[in-house]
Amino acid sequence: MKRWRGDGWLKGARWAFSPNQGQRPAGCTVSLVVLHNISLPPDDFSGDWIERFFTNRLDPQAHPYFRTIAELRVSAHFLVRRDGRVIQFVGCDRRAWHAGQSAWQGRENCNDYSIGIELEGSDGQPFTLAQYAALWPLLARLRQRYPITGLAGHSHVAPGRKTDPGPYFDWAAARARFPALTLPAEVGG
Repeated sequence: MKRWRGDGWLKGARWAFSPNQGQRPAGCTVSLVVLHNISLPPDDFSGDWIERFFTNRLDPQAHPYFRTIAELRVSAHFLVRRDGRVIQFVGCDRRAWHAGQSAWQGRENCNDYSIGIELEGSDGQPFTLAQYAALWPLLARLRQRYPITGLAGHSHVAPGRKTDPGPYFDWAAARARFPALTLPAEVGG
């Protein structure tokens, strides 16, 4: 059974198209996964606010915090909700707008060669078992389709600017499950 549609859409994930995307540079190979955390409003895990944000439908009047971000145009390839549901916003053959100004191992512009996965969460609390149960197979499927060699957090590709996925991400489990991947040095890579 094919797990992917030809343009990098994962079968089995719920699809919610984000217009915040573009073509990858010619000849660019996907070699990195960047992990993030997100909750909207901060530390709130209810509602479909993240989906609305990535699809440019966030109502700035719905919460005071939304007024500060409603005009941003960002996306990720995937969101893993607290209950383990996976939503895809951008086909992996295309460039999502998740890392911003970034670099990994001396290479700039991580959006060009990475896949962004948002974990619904925050720096202040652990991720759920359901999220890890969805994330590990997602990473395995991505590695089957793309020559991924690295796994990093947003904090590792944009140090000083970003802190996610935060102190609660289980890097030891990632290392145990994917020993061939290069991880950030401070987490045993």
